[in-house]
Amino acid sequence: MPTVSETSPAIEVRSLCKRYGDYEAVRGIDISVRRGEVFGLLGPNGAGKTTTVEILEGYRARTSGEVSVLGHDPAKRSFELRRRIGIVLQSGGIYSHITPREALRHWASFYPHPREVEEVLALAGLTEKADERSRRLSGGQLRRLDFALALIGDPELIFLDEPTTGFDPEARRAAWETIRSLRALGKTILLTTHYLDEAQELADRVAIVKDGRILAIGPPRELSPHPPGAAHYRVAYRDAGGELIEHETDDPTTLLAELTREALARGERLEELSVARPTLEDVYLELTAASSGDRDA
Repeated sequence: MPTVSETSPAIEVRSLCKRYGDYEAVRGIDISVRRGEVFGLLGPNGAGKTTTVEILEGYRARTSGEVSVLGHDPAKRSFELRRRIGIVLQSGGIYSHITPREALRHWASFYPHPREVEEVLALAGLTEKADERSRRLSGGQLRRLDFALALIGDPELIFLDEPTTGFDPEARRAAWETIRSLRALGKTILLTTHYLDEAQELADRVAIVKDGRILAIGPPRELSPHPPGAAHYRVAYRDAGGELIEHETDDPTTLLAELTREALARGERLEELSVARPTLEDVYLELTAASSGDRDA
């Protein structure tokens, strides 16, 4: 029978607040991240997502609210919690004279049950550069090393803060496959990214944050900027004169029947006819459009 630790959320946040004097960076955020899921945190600069993640990682103290990460309060920075998580920060650093293989062997010694060094080198796409001095690695290769160092301890929960920044398209795709492989192994991943296509491809659920509050949360393909019952589909076509016509509806079947019936009656075709739900980018841009300006988080 599953224990409480196996069935409880990996991350549970209730009414999280962080203030700096009169400035509120985080204002009452509630998040529950299930074990084994990839959860994306999206928002413009200054939205509060970095502050939130740093509180979850134990790097920053919260003002108020309840936070549980793998059953622990991260503010206490217990050794038990730290050895069960992996972190890829927005930027990192490594001694210029050591190699990726040396760095991973050293990091592996900190953990009770690390992954194999060669396996992690392969996962991060660094096998061919394993013995290259870090000062000779490109920016993208150094970012892959950050990724590898987060994986070496075989963590249950992995924080990925802009993990593919600096990657070329091929390396990004390889990193996506690594993240999918980790999810298949049952790892929980909290992903922050500015690449909306990355969140759309990888995340089981996302939360869109603005001004320290969550505006929407759910599976990327189910999110909508509109309230329940409002239009969720966009129907577009070109009329006989070539003009692009767009309709928004919550019932595309009925609308398509009406449009095609009317077009047939006129002896016309609906050129370039398409039916689409809003993409994650559409939802994100609409929800954050009213932002009062970026605020440092």
